Amino acid sequence: MASIRELHHQLISKERSAQEIAQAALNRIAALEPKLHSFLCVTAEHAISQAKAVDAKISAGEEIGLLAGIPIGIKDNMCTKGIPTTCASKMLADFVPPYESTVTQKLAQAGAVTVGKTNLDEFAMGSSTENSAYHVTANPWDITRVPGGSSGGSAAAVAADECTIALGSDTGGSIRLPASFCGVVGMKPTYGLVSRFGLVAFGSSLDQIGPFGRSVEDTAILLNAIAGYDPKDSTSLKVDIPDYTQSLKPDLKNLKIGIIKETFGDGLDPVIATAVNKAIEQLKQLGAEVREISCPRFRYGLPSYYIIAPSEVSANLARYDGVKYGFRTPDPENLLSMYTDTRAEGFGTEVKRRIMVGTYTLSAGYYDAYYLKAQKVRTLIKQDFEKAFEQVDVLVSPTAPTTAFKAGEKNADPLSMYLTDLMTIPVNLAGLPGISVPCGFDDGGLPIGLQLISNVLREDLLFQVAYAYEQSTDWKTHTPQLS
Repeated sequence: MASIRELHHQLISKERSAQEIAQAALNRIAALEPKLHSFLCVTAEHAISQAKAVDAKISAGEEIGLLAGIPIGIKDNMCTKGIPTTCASKMLADFVPPYESTVTQKLAQAGAVTVGKTNLDEFAMGSSTENSAYHVTANPWDITRVPGGSSGGSAAAVAADECTIALGSDTGGSIRLPASFCGVVGMKPTYGLVSRFGLVAFGSSLDQIGPFGRSVEDTAILLNAIAGYDPKDSTSLKVDIPDYTQSLKPDLKNLKIGIIKETFGDGLDPVIATAVNKAIEQLKQLGAEVREISCPRFRYGLPSYYIIAPSEVSANLARYDGVKYGFRTPDPENLLSMYTDTRAEGFGTEVKRRIMVGTYTLSAGYYDAYYLKAQKVRTLIKQDFEKAFEQVDVLVSPTAPTTAFKAGEKNADPLSMYLTDLMTIPVNLAGLPGISVPCGFDDGGLPIGLQLISNVLREDLLFQVAYAYEQSTDWKTHTPQLS
């Protein structure tokens, strides 16, 4: 599994061409997809065309950036001009965007080679990638288990070396959870750091695009390329973007790290607690000062999120009505049945569940009792984080309470599925950046993730801690055995 820098060196030394690298990725996808189902759409012709353009630049003696010629997977809820964007839903089965999302446009300008659109839970609603309308993605470490969600296709594709890097979106943990389950690095940046223009909306105050990589450095390089102000996105932050690779240092001297005590206790698998505690000891060895920190409202993140997010879903998904674009039920009896039948037939079970919950909490008589109260709790959670960052630079917790579960295990119990995001959701509610890095394996050989959280726009600290930890262990050298 070559890194971005290794592939870049091969390209500029003319050891390999971009076309050869792209074809190797496409061959790997063709060999593994019957087992994994990481992709919804493989863009072979498009990838070879992009690779040829990179080779032409090299042949002409032009300098190329680090991402030029690097195979990347794009989560299929980001608009790609001329390439289907389905959100893994029947509702958008035939939708081909007439425009490019800001992030994919930036990647194209950087010379990255898009090998395909990756699978997800429908409209990014889920924690297992089992809610896709098309197929269930398998975890490369054990194909009977889920890869996490909703960005499970992107995480599985990177873990299985079907692509070097990938993009996902994170509304309540949808990058960090699959990164943990699949043994890769996944980051959710500060809300507003990466443009959401062209990202199909789920929860507009929570959604954030972010990078996957097999190493911290690869993840930092990808974030360098996609971060930055975008006038097309009203929530985009107008801030200077540092070179995140400059934060990759081998020690943690003078850094203060806080252990969120509320993330240890009931519901946490003891094997994960042991692995994370060993990782914390390693951070101490690297020079960090470690102390316990309380975020007393942390546990209220889950119920707050499952009021706020469905409320935003109810509003955002109202546009899918069979009139403007997307699926329309065939031969409706009248206008009303066209609306109702289109939505009944076009949306899956989990999407309908969240629309109904959101519509209920926004309805007259319930807005104050549920939605407004959840927003007040959100503010309290943010205040807890602010107080914590007055004492420490970075917070640490497990990424998930368990390792990857069996496919189908939680389908009949939505509440059990929701609990999977217990550790990750508060970060989205507060708009903070978070990263998951591998920190061990359970007794069955399934990966365990360590979550690091920093204050707004302090991705540099996350990369520093994650990199120092990664370099002091050998977890990133472990790879799933696939053929």
